[in-house]
Amino acid sequence: MKITKLNECPRGWVIGNFEKALIEIDQFEFALKKYQAGEEEIKHYHKIAKEITAVVSGVFIMNGQIIIEGDIIILEPGEPADFLCLESGYTAVIKMPGASNDKYLTN
Repeated sequence: MKITKLNECPRGWVIGNFEKALIEIDQFEFALKKYQAGEEEIKHYHKIAKEITAVVSGVFIMNGQIIIEGDIIILEPGEPADFLCLESGYTAVIKMPGASNDKYLTN
């Protein structure tokens, strides 16, 4: 048995094409991301990957909509999203495929 810490994974990315990921593959990515109130992600989209985000705990705003524990958001390729943490919490994120350099900022 091996025990490691989530903070040892790059920005919470446990599986994917990242140095120090627990499993380095490019078929998909998985992250358990911890956010503090006030943290945000700038509006962006992926040209190749589909991204699924499940709210494990906390309260967030994504694309102007409040999302809470138990909500699952599915973003198709080309669909932009922004993100703001209102109450500290965790999200579980799957991105597939694990396309490197597939993040594009919008205005």
